[in-house]
Order: sequence, then structure tokens, then C-alpha cells
Amino acid sequence: MTKRNYVQMNFRNSIISKLEPGYFWDVDLSVLDENSSSRLIIERIFSLGKMDEMNLVIQFYGQEKILNVLCNLPYIDPKTFNFIIKLFNKPAEEFKCFRRKQSNPQLWNS
Repeated sequence: MTKRNYVQMNFRNSIISKLEPGYFWDVDLSVLDENSSSRLIIERIFSLGKMDEMNLVIQFYGQEKILNVLCNLPYIDPKTFNFIIKLFNKPAEEFKCFRRKQSNPQLWNS
């Protein structure tokens, strides 16, 4: 078995093959690894993905790892952030993006 065939076989069996490739427009999918790229995958799916894809990612990585990644992201858009805190029933204060926003308040909110 050649290395290329091995990579293609692993790609078909990986979680990445079950996700919309458009979420990873800036990444070469053939080198994307679900273990070393878990932060990118979790961030993109929870920001851009559909609920069935989120459930797939939760099943693959587990809720603890996903919460660890999401709680340590420096920025999550407000809509996604509200969804995440309701989905996982976590207080907003546990998220780095919330604490960061509180420490840098905007002077003008227009």
C-alpha cells in the first residue's frame, strides 16, 4: 500500500470526511489531522457548522475536550457564544472570550 493510498483510506474513515469541506477553506484537507488539529476543527464546527455536525464532533472528542477548547478560545462571536453556554449549561465567566471582553469594555457602543 502506497503512502497516498494510506492517507486516502484514513481520510475516508476520519471525522473530517464527514464534515463540510467548505469550513476548512484555508487548510489542505489531506494534511488535516483530527488529533493535532482538534482546536481548529472544534472552533470551525461550533462557529459555522450544523447541529448534526456538532453532535458528531461531541461524540468524537467528548464534551470535556470540547469545553476545554471552547473555554480557552480568545474570541467567539456573540451568537455562537450564547448558543454554547446554553448547550453546555456553563456560566459565561468560565470562558476566556467573556473575561477578555469584560476587561476591555468599549467606550462607545454604536
